[in-house]
Amino acid sequence: MADTTTHVYGKSTKTEAKFYSDAKEYWDGLQPTIDAMLGGYAKISPTDIDGSRAFLRPFMKISGGETNSNRALDCGAGIGRITKRLLLPMFTTVDLVELSQKFVDAAPKFIGEESKRVGKFTCSGLQDFTPDVGHYDVIWCQWVLGHLRNDDLVNFFRRCKKGLSEKGIVVVKENVTSTNNSDFDELDSSFTRPLDVLVQLIQNSGLVILKQQKQKGFPKGLYDVYMFALK
Repeated sequence: MADTTTHVYGKSTKTEAKFYSDAKEYWDGLQPTIDAMLGGYAKISPTDIDGSRAFLRPFMKISGGETNSNRALDCGAGIGRITKRLLLPMFTTVDLVELSQKFVDAAPKFIGEESKRVGKFTCSGLQDFTPDVGHYDVIWCQWVLGHLRNDDLVNFFRRCKKGLSEKGIVVVKENVTSTNNSDFDELDSSFTRPLDVLVQLIQNSGLVILKQQKQKGFPKGLYDVYMFALK
């Protein structure tokens, strides 16, 4: 979360295999807690969820929008923070996909009684994951897409587009840099991209930006965070 990454001129010098294996090793080494999920910034979780809810709600049919509330997908779900606090209160069923088996195993206990409404707990990196076609009203991607190389991110977006139900949307919520270069974090093997680069990758995938908004209320010293609704 904090702006403490190494600047490598927008590129990682790692091989593709090492780029992904290093990320898995990093997350597997963390404890299944909210503080670990948020890089030591557990205190921002309520503000984050409130901002996400306010962003998503106008698209939902129950609030006058067009998107149904049958099934959502939480990508890079960790132990299920977003599933528990944002998605399950709004959707009948939520599926989770997460890289670390440790977090997948911890998710039912963290989510609690409502975990009975989680349809699938899937352990997979997003570079290898394909949503079921026409299945999801909302696909939620937050603080995870930096773990995909550019080509893999574009291809993942294309698979997400096919995974949407009629009137379904993809929501992206990610850190962005304040410079023209991507930052590469050697610790967790992830990119933080400039806003215009992230927008370009979205457009390259064929998804259309319905809404773009900056998250408000986070402490100074963190990256800016932007939300996108895509179809």
